[in-house]
Amino acid sequence: MKLPLTRLLTIIVLSSLPVAVSAQTPVAPPLWQVDLFDLTVNVQQAERLINVAATITATNIGGSSGRTFTVRLNSKAKINSVSINGTTTTFRRGQDPRGDLQRAEVSLTSAADPASKVTVVINYSLPVESNTGLAAISAAGTQFLPLSFWYPMPNTPFTMRGADTAPFRLSVNAPNIVSAGVEKSAAGSSSFEQPLHGLPFFLQGNWDKVEGTGEANGVSVLIEKGASADQRRQAEALINFTAAARSYFTSTLGTVPTVPLRLVAVRRGAGFSDSGTVLFDADALRLPRLDAATALSVGEAVARLWFGGQSPIRGEGSGAVRDGLVRFLTTQFLEKQFGKDAMQSELLRERILYAAVAQRDSPLARANQLDDTYFGSVPNRGAMFWRLIDRRLGHDAFVEILKGSLQSSKTDPNGLTLSGLRKAIVGRGGEPFRVLLDQQLDQVIDTDLLVGLPQSRSGQWVSALRNLGSIDVTVSVAATTETGERLVANATVPAKNFGEVIFKTTNRIIRVEVDPEKLYPQIDYGNDTMPRVKDLPEALNETALALGAQDFVKAEGVVRDMLLSAPRLQEARILLARSLLGQNKLDEAEKLFRVSLDEPLPFSATLAWANIGLGEISMKRNQPAEAAKRFNDAVFASRDYPSSLAARSARLRAEAAANNAPPIDESVRQFATQFSQALVSGKKPELESRIIAGELVRFISASIGTETWETRVLRTEQLSGDLIAADVSITAKKLGKEGTGTAVFILARTPAGLKLSAIDLFEVR
Repeated sequence: MKLPLTRLLTIIVLSSLPVAVSAQTPVAPPLWQVDLFDLTVNVQQAERLINVAATITATNIGGSSGRTFTVRLNSKAKINSVSINGTTTTFRRGQDPRGDLQRAEVSLTSAADPASKVTVVINYSLPVESNTGLAAISAAGTQFLPLSFWYPMPNTPFTMRGADTAPFRLSVNAPNIVSAGVEKSAAGSSSFEQPLHGLPFFLQGNWDKVEGTGEANGVSVLIEKGASADQRRQAEALINFTAAARSYFTSTLGTVPTVPLRLVAVRRGAGFSDSGTVLFDADALRLPRLDAATALSVGEAVARLWFGGQSPIRGEGSGAVRDGLVRFLTTQFLEKQFGKDAMQSELLRERILYAAVAQRDSPLARANQLDDTYFGSVPNRGAMFWRLIDRRLGHDAFVEILKGSLQSSKTDPNGLTLSGLRKAIVGRGGEPFRVLLDQQLDQVIDTDLLVGLPQSRSGQWVSALRNLGSIDVTVSVAATTETGERLVANATVPAKNFGEVIFKTTNRIIRVEVDPEKLYPQIDYGNDTMPRVKDLPEALNETALALGAQDFVKAEGVVRDMLLSAPRLQEARILLARSLLGQNKLDEAEKLFRVSLDEPLPFSATLAWANIGLGEISMKRNQPAEAAKRFNDAVFASRDYPSSLAARSARLRAEAAANNAPPIDESVRQFATQFSQALVSGKKPELESRIIAGELVRFISASIGTETWETRVLRTEQLSGDLIAADVSITAKKLGKEGTGTAVFILARTPAGLKLSAIDLFEVR
């Protein structure tokens, strides 16, 4: 269609006029930051729910006015009322797809301008159908940890900003409550005030307190009632270790506000820590020395008094600081406390865990806890990343940056952020660090370093290097000569290119490895050595399969190759000892098992399998009493199903051979008879009356229709003043199918008598 001439001229004239462009700065949306959580909790044991009055004080740190205040909460919570600044208001329920949570969008009574504060009070109830390590209500112990989402939070760990941490006040209508901060409890109730930034939580139990003195003042361990003198001594050692960690980080990072440090022995929830309180496995106090997992957990908890407690960690990539940086700093402390060998074992463990997810990992700066790779990657690869920065920048310079960032974050409303640390590092190190940080934090890791077979050239040895990644790398390369001499040379390999390393020696080189310290996170570590050996995860899996098939010669060969590249790998030494035991090479196996027990910082699995191995050797030498003692030690060291099953089965066998089995608690025998009768009665209430409320909910449902069930008690032992472990054998029949096997019942003494609290092992087939 043709335009009329007058209209066409008008368009031409208008289009030729100058256009005024208004350059407007985008207005930041409202953003709520929590200043204080104040929670009053009423635990209703009989109804199996908690009633909570949650008061949240928050500030709008965004750039525009806010008209709503949104919180996330457990999907089973029932919100009864909401008020804003003392005035009742309305809210709209919704479903948050990140974590299957309930979302409540609260309407503000008036617009909240930037920098203004609001006080939101939410009254709600939260039932607990089935007890877990995150949320439980029972006579045996009540606990609510942050990941149960038992309290309302604007931001969760599943968001890029990370969970809201803030000072909190907590009041619970029950005695014997443990949380974080300063305790201000009265008879029949408990209250805590936490001045540091943290996530509210609490647990209830029956403990005795062991308190530190002198340099360890302010550190306490809560141990189970009925603990032995040996366990108390281990608690004192744990107190001294915690105090040493506090002193180390104080000398490194500066003073931190004084808050109580509490270490709590638990049967579930071990590994959780927040703002000075740590939950650790109660059986750790039965070990001969501190194990690596407990040491790492306690060390990280102390480091978080600075990183997260004193200075809140916020913003995108917060996990790289909260989990990755804290783990790196803790390994530095462990090296000082236990020596370089102990740290090497921990670094190998981190590398193995990261390698399992390296091929599908996401960028560190955008990771959150909804990612299925998060816990394999962020704490471990994050620690590797900060170790690389520390090495490239220099330790003193890096610590100076950390101290400066901690200091400035005290007055920064955004707290301590990954972006702030990046700016400080680039400001100190320049453009090369900007490139390194961009690649390590913002991109998927693609670094893969290869080394070639050494070649003799003009009286020296040369190895080709290749870098498949997208950044230049400067690495050390280690070579071993045929005389056993170790040589180290440095080389720079451009991105997606080749390089070479020269060793000035005339001796024949038989082995070479690029980046022997594994400073660079890589997607494949299996091609770092020449002659090539299997990467550690692959070699560990192959050895385990060979042991399972009782091909002990093959297992020995694989694990010896593994030890060439990772001589400090505790799992490899244990696997070698087990393969030698399978070949009846008792003296060699015994030596390796005993060396493993003498590790300065052993993993609990190392202690478990070393004692199992020594027990088996004692059985072969017709020393059943000594074997029984070894197997008993293994039972309390075991944290995984296979070692626990092997240790308990072997202990029964050894005690029978030595004729020194401990007497069986008759009350447990009576309970077993009554429990068997309840199982086949067909009456669900009858069975439920024998089990702690909220425990074994699925077991109860699955037991419906059981035709026959016989429980025979094989062994009992007192775990604490209230708990008994019972090894039992079971013969059952359901739907015409018979099954036999063993199980481990955990029984709790209650005012109503013995009740089943948990089933740790169940091998009925």
